[in-house]
Amino acid sequence: MSESQTIHYPQDEVHSFLLPVTNACSYNACAFCSMYAGEKFSPVALSKIEAELKHGDIYTERVFLTGADPLQFGFEKMNLLLDLVHQHLPYCACVASYASIRSISKYSTEELSILHQKGLWDLYIGFETGSDEVLKLMNKGHRVADAISQAKKLNEADLSFNTIIIYGIAGQGRSEENAMATAEMIMQFRTRRIITMNLTVFPGTKLKQMVKSGEFIAASNRERMIEVKTLLEYLNPTTPTVFDTTHPTNILKIKGSLPQDKEKLLAEVKKRII
Repeated sequence: MSESQTIHYPQDEVHSFLLPVTNACSYNACAFCSMYAGEKFSPVALSKIEAELKHGDIYTERVFLTGADPLQFGFEKMNLLLDLVHQHLPYCACVASYASIRSISKYSTEELSILHQKGLWDLYIGFETGSDEVLKLMNKGHRVADAISQAKKLNEADLSFNTIIIYGIAGQGRSEENAMATAEMIMQFRTRRIITMNLTVFPGTKLKQMVKSGEFIAASNRERMIEVKTLLEYLNPTTPTVFDTTHPTNILKIKGSLPQDKEKLLAEVKKRII
């Protein structure tokens, strides 16, 4: 159905019904990302989305909207889309999606609350870092203040989300500094889960050019493990929050709930710091 040849989704959504909503990425300018290189952004027509839903298993319990940022669809279309999901998949209990700070900013708290009540229950958001300097370097397209503001708005709307961050993104010699800034950002809001990814330099990206020119020097694996350790040390959530490093890019794969598993998780990380 999608014109895009590439379908990306979080590993936890591997058994979800994948429903294309947008092709590629409307922003497509992050220095580290090659996911949609050369692909043109476009929304999928509601008529095509409904045709896809008609072929779904009526007993489907979870739907994942594909595309880099389906919330670019806008409130009215998202509202209609969720109606179509429940019309054709009446047993669906959760609709999940990627989202960006930029797209969330286009919605009011009331609109997000309405979408949540209609089944939008889980978002995956690339916060990446709590450092404005690093966000600018990576051309992320939002500031830390924007991220905190939109996260708080989601909290007000009671819409659950996953906070995706990237360790190693600040480069050599800045791991602890970046970890502290990122923890400080995350402590400003409630998130269901913190998902870490290890910075990967992909061919064809602006980051690859920055590495070649010497503008960016990658952190060592030891520095990256120190960054994960520091992040854990400074994270003290007041509500249960999953800390998850099981994404394939990670050097160490651990998963637990903060605050109760904090010491156990820290012990596992410290074993890898040589």
